[in-house]
Amino acid sequence: MEIDDLGDSETLDRFVSELQSLLLHHPHPSSSPSPSLPFSASALSDLQSILDSSPSPSSSSSSGGGGGGGDGGVALWDLLAAHGFPVSALLPPLSAAMDDSTSRSRCNPLLASRAYLSLLLLSPSSLFSPLPFLSLLRALRCSLKPLPPPPPSSSSSSPSKHLRKRKPSKSPPADPHPELGDLLPRVLDLLAAVLRRLRLAEFPDARKSLIETLTTILTSQHRLSDRCFLILQILLSRPEHGDPTATAAEVLRSLAPIILSPTKSPIRAAAVGFVTKKVAPLSRENEGVRRALVYLPRFLAMKAPEKAEPRTCFWEAVGANWGSGCLEALVKRCSDSVGAIRARALMNLSQVAGLLPEDEEKREALREIMGVGNGGFSKLLRRRCVDDKSAVRRAALLLISKLLPLIGKHVDESLLTTIGSACSDPLVSIRKAALAAISEDFAFGLKVFRSYPDSRVTSEWLHTVPPLIVDNETSIQEECENLFLELVLNRISQAANVKLNNDTMDWDLIFPKSALELLKGFSNGEVAPCVKKICTSLGKKKRLSPSIARSLQNIITTSESLCLRSSMPIGKWTAPRGAWWLLSQVSLFTPKAVDWKFLCHHWQLLDNVIQEEKGEVPEKQDENPTSWAIDRVSLLEAISNVSLELPVEPAAELAHNLLARIENFNMHLSEVDAHVKALKVLCKKKVTKPKEGEKLVHKWVQQLLSKAVDILDTYISEVSESKKENNFLTPLSGRRKGKKGKSASKTMPQAVTAVFTVGSLVLACPSADFQSIIPLVHTIITSGNSEPRPRKLVGLTVSFKEVAPTLYVQSWATMAKICLINDKLAKRYIPLFVQELERSDCAALRNNIMVAMADFCVRYTALVDCYINKITMSLRDPCEVVRRQTFILLSKLLQRDYVKWKGVLFLRFLPSLVDDSEKIRHLADFLFGSILKAKAPLLAYNSFIEAIFALNDCHAHAGHNTQAGSYQGPLLFAIRGTDERSRSKRMHIYVSLLRQMAPEHLLATSAKLCAEILAAASDGILDVDDITGQAVFQDTLRILTCKEMRLHSNRSPEASEMDEDSNNGSAATAKGRVVTQVAKKNLIQIAIPIFIELKRLLESKNSPLTGCLMDCLRALLKDYKNEIEEILVADKQLQKELLYDMQKHEDAAAAKAKSPAAATEGGPTPPGAAMRSVMREVNRKPLTPPLSLMSLPKVKSANNGGAVLNGERPPNLLESLRRRQSFESDDEN
Repeated sequence: MEIDDLGDSETLDRFVSELQSLLLHHPHPSSSPSPSLPFSASALSDLQSILDSSPSPSSSSSSGGGGGGGDGGVALWDLLAAHGFPVSALLPPLSAAMDDSTSRSRCNPLLASRAYLSLLLLSPSSLFSPLPFLSLLRALRCSLKPLPPPPPSSSSSSPSKHLRKRKPSKSPPADPHPELGDLLPRVLDLLAAVLRRLRLAEFPDARKSLIETLTTILTSQHRLSDRCFLILQILLSRPEHGDPTATAAEVLRSLAPIILSPTKSPIRAAAVGFVTKKVAPLSRENEGVRRALVYLPRFLAMKAPEKAEPRTCFWEAVGANWGSGCLEALVKRCSDSVGAIRARALMNLSQVAGLLPEDEEKREALREIMGVGNGGFSKLLRRRCVDDKSAVRRAALLLISKLLPLIGKHVDESLLTTIGSACSDPLVSIRKAALAAISEDFAFGLKVFRSYPDSRVTSEWLHTVPPLIVDNETSIQEECENLFLELVLNRISQAANVKLNNDTMDWDLIFPKSALELLKGFSNGEVAPCVKKICTSLGKKKRLSPSIARSLQNIITTSESLCLRSSMPIGKWTAPRGAWWLLSQVSLFTPKAVDWKFLCHHWQLLDNVIQEEKGEVPEKQDENPTSWAIDRVSLLEAISNVSLELPVEPAAELAHNLLARIENFNMHLSEVDAHVKALKVLCKKKVTKPKEGEKLVHKWVQQLLSKAVDILDTYISEVSESKKENNFLTPLSGRRKGKKGKSASKTMPQAVTAVFTVGSLVLACPSADFQSIIPLVHTIITSGNSEPRPRKLVGLTVSFKEVAPTLYVQSWATMAKICLINDKLAKRYIPLFVQELERSDCAALRNNIMVAMADFCVRYTALVDCYINKITMSLRDPCEVVRRQTFILLSKLLQRDYVKWKGVLFLRFLPSLVDDSEKIRHLADFLFGSILKAKAPLLAYNSFIEAIFALNDCHAHAGHNTQAGSYQGPLLFAIRGTDERSRSKRMHIYVSLLRQMAPEHLLATSAKLCAEILAAASDGILDVDDITGQAVFQDTLRILTCKEMRLHSNRSPEASEMDEDSNNGSAATAKGRVVTQVAKKNLIQIAIPIFIELKRLLESKNSPLTGCLMDCLRALLKDYKNEIEEILVADKQLQKELLYDMQKHEDAAAAKAKSPAAATEGGPTPPGAAMRSVMREVNRKPLTPPLSLMSLPKVKSANNGGAVLNGERPPNLLESLRRRQSFESDDEN
């Protein structure tokens, strides 16, 4: 021991002498501008030996075998104190040694780091300083860098250089310092021990630098990962090192690059294991760590590169280990009660779904975690797509587009319908998101599947995207055009160079089925007008490629070749549906791409020229006449479009054939217009002067008109003669009567075609003379009534409506076209059109007259304006087609200001919101939600009270007798009744109107309801004993308690667009406070006095409406429960009753919430047990208040009074009380 004490004394003296020499050069290191000199390697070795001498057991265990505190440390303190040196005098030389980069060995900075950490174990509070600690971390990072190359040396020093090179090989123990590989682990062990005794909360920069240093060591020294993760765990688990959330965020952020590393290395597995096995369990105990861990998946999803390997690593790190819990939590948060949280959860899920792994097993695991494929997840997405918050709807649509690779081929039909409905959302941003979502779905199917198995996606896309070409937003129109060009036309144009092989017999092997599905979809009557508008817009912008026309020709020619190859009769062949129609639209802008020989060949084929020359009857007339007629119409339009490119002689021959076919008057009606139009175009474009073309058109129009007059005159004469013979001949001459009837029936189709052709000629040449045809058409449309007729037809008594209904319908259409070009004739016949619209029992005729009246309204606005009330009666037509046609036509007239929102027009549009047809309801929602909201924003507010009386057909209000009397057709447009179905329909209409109102209008509407309806009931103006007055009263109470009537701080017309706009948050909050204060003031000053008076009145009459009134008042005061005493200061009895009713309602709601859980857990409850539980519940409740404080129901005797309800049976009061609907506004969500 003496030798050891002597050695320790020499070591102390030697170390103190070097410290004294260093301090002599820098007596005040902190104030010196130059850095301090570092300790030498021998001094560092001496210091470490001093600190390691006689270690105490506690320090030894805490330092992990690295020294730290004992008798040597005490002797050092005593010696420094004897020389007058403070303990902090050790820090500058140690910092300089740790920062020393001139030494060729990396051991010196690490030796200094080890000594510094050993000193911190002795006195952490007095020796710790941020600058030396940062020097320590710098030394650790520098130890990981490779050594710099040695500097060049002079020739004189070369022998010694060679000696130094050979010296390690001859005597390895000559280097007294430990190797770097053994020293760095010891330093890390000491660092872990020091962190258990330090507090880094006040030094966030030092903590952040420590985390970065440990991450650097992890990426370069994998064998030290356990020590690094131990230090990180100490930082996370000890709150004295700072805010747990900030510390955990820094740690997880630094580990993200390792987790997302593209190679499967042990360090990445260790990092993932640290997060899953150390951080995740710690998050259950530490709320701050949990908050940081929840955001890790989103951070990883944002930082993951676009390459496939990093995305796979992300899913291995997140999905397979610990991300399943986070994803399940996100899916649950998608149903959160707060809209902002729902939107955030959906956005996070969409970011996760955007980094889908390529491995099918991982995708299947993700499907199970998120619940993709089952009905629950699809139902969740459908609910979020129709959420009240625009941000939620937008996020849901984005998530759907990202989840397509997971959903795959099986797309829920209801989900597709929901996305399609979102394309008509009032907000532009939602329509854009829905357009992107459904187009992404459609494009995904076209890309992945050659023959798309689910045609529902194609059908939904065609019914959703092309109609957006008429959207009010220009950007949506342009996006619609781009998507149609990219996904439809460009795909069809790929068939331009497809060749038919010698042995090919299957159509699907030549062209993809998706292209045929698209062409087939164009033949739909709702899709075709929109596609035509898109092609016209693209053609005007010169974006239609000639390859599209060539491709369509190739498709038609190939289908014909396949038909001939399969030995099928050519009469049974038809081109793919929609091919001729699309060619007719494209050929207008690409006429040079259409081959005349191709058109001529198929015209002869479709026109049946070859069969007629042979005198054969074509088989196609029996097989598919409609398809051939439609193809002929499209072919004629294509011929008209390319007429300038046709040779002169073939064009003249074609014109002659067209005129001959028209003169026969035996075509299908759908072909007539196309033939007339094509003939007119050929005549005008194949003449040198425009006037010559007009004369030529006028000539053959008069020629056709003369023949049509002869045919109609002949048919009318035959029908008249047949009628006369039938009146005078006996039944024995039935054979002769049959011949007459047979002759008239033969000429009837020709007469129908003649009348229809006259209508086409009117539009083709308005300048022609049609006076000769007007008496005949007048005779047909006025047959069977007392209208005056021409002299030669005075004795005609036959009714063509019964004899030839088709001729009767077409005659009305032709007369409408004639009236469009003759204003004097229109003045005479418009009343006849209105009369026929009201009394006709033919839906087709009513539909045609409705279209004619819309044209008259544009052409003769003043003449039709007085008949608007009668025209709107068609909104309640029994035929759905007529109702929808009327709704569309009137909506267009309203948008173009040919019809004004005045009188009863607005009230008659309201029942369309609850029409039996889903299509009409969809159109009505769009009209009221988008068009009307922008066109007349105050209309819903101004007409709301009148709508309540009109929908209930109520005339029991003295102040609304005038309006009710002027309201035509009350039973037709009213939704009368107190049954649940009628009430729900009316409430749907009320809610649709309330959604269009701003907060100030809602406030005013609430005041008007109280003042004009409830106050009228209390004053006796509104008779609540009348069934309609009672319905108005109940509707008013329901409206006041519905959630749309509640005033929220963010309720405004622009609120949906500003859900995420923080700049408007303060203004919205201030506005909300003002609205809330005004609402409370109106409740106290206006509503409460009226309710008190009504309660007394209804109780005096023993009315069953008392319960409804009390339920409404309870719902209104629910938000002011603590202020009821102040609000109801005028009626203490009512105050007590309301408090008692509210308490009863809350107890009942709580019991109702518990009962389903108890029923599912324990099964059916025996009756005795249920009775005992009810009795226990009653005994636990407070005692029943005195009768003076209770509102007792008063039952009126059924024998007292013989009032008849609806004129059917006496009212059953007990049944009415039992069936009375309460206003459960607390459970409305």
